[in-house]
Amino acid sequence: MKKKNILYAALFALAAGTGNVSAQDGAAVNQLTSTEKKEGWQLLFDGKSTGSWHTYQHKPGSWIVEDSSIVCHETAAKQYADLVTNKQYKNFELVVDWKIAPGANSGILYKVTEQYPQSYLSGPEYQLLDNDSYAGKIEPYQKTGANYAMNTPSSDAAKPVGEWNHTRIVVKDNHVEHWLNDVKVVEYTLGDEAWQQEKAHGKWKDAPGYGAAAKGAIALQDYHGTGKVWFRNVKVREL
Repeated sequence: MKKKNILYAALFALAAGTGNVSAQDGAAVNQLTSTEKKEGWQLLFDGKSTGSWHTYQHKPGSWIVEDSSIVCHETAAKQYADLVTNKQYKNFELVVDWKIAPGANSGILYKVTEQYPQSYLSGPEYQLLDNDSYAGKIEPYQKTGANYAMNTPSSDAAKPVGEWNHTRIVVKDNHVEHWLNDVKVVEYTLGDEAWQQEKAHGKWKDAPGYGAAAKGAIALQDYHGTGKVWFRNVKVREL
C-alpha cells in the first residue's frame, strides 16, 4: 500500500501541473465554444468566482477558487457546506471536469432542495471517490460514477488519482444517465418500480424528500475523506 500511495502522489503531482487545458480534446478551460453557445450551454464557473453558486443554506463552507478550479478542502474550523447553484433545473445536461487527491470522497448532486439538514436528503448523488485507497470499507454503490447508495456503476471508468476526469449527467423526464469519461456507467428512472423498491430497502428509506423534487439545484459536495477535490469546466444546458 505504501508503494501504491507513493505512485498516486507522483501521478497527482504530475497532473497538478497541467492546469491550462481541459480534460476533453485540449479545449480552453472554463469557456464556452461557439458551438456550445449555439446549443444553449451555460457556464456555471468562469474560473475566477463562484457567483453562480452559494453554500447550502448559506452556511459557512470551505470553498476556494484555486488554479482556475473550484476546490473543496479541509479547514481548521471544520465548517463544511455543499456548494449549490443559485438556479434550479428540471430537465438538463451537465458536464464537469474534476480531479481528486488520494483518499478523497465527494460528489455531484442534482434536484437538490434546501429544506433538509443536508443536500443528499433530497438530491441523488453522482459519487466521486478514490476507489483504490479511500479509508474504510467501500460498497460497490459507493464507487465513482455510482448513483450513491442506489445504483452501482457498470464499470470502473475513472482515471488514476490526480488526473482530470470528465463527468456528464443527463436528466430528462426522470430518466437519468451517469457518464464517466465517455462511458455510460449508470442509467435509471426516478420514481419507477425498481427505483422505489431500492429506496424502500436502502439507505434512503427514511428520507421522504430523497429524489422527490421535480426540479432542484445542482450541488458540489464539500470536504469528505482525506483529500481535496477540484472542479472546472462546469457547464449546463436545459433540455
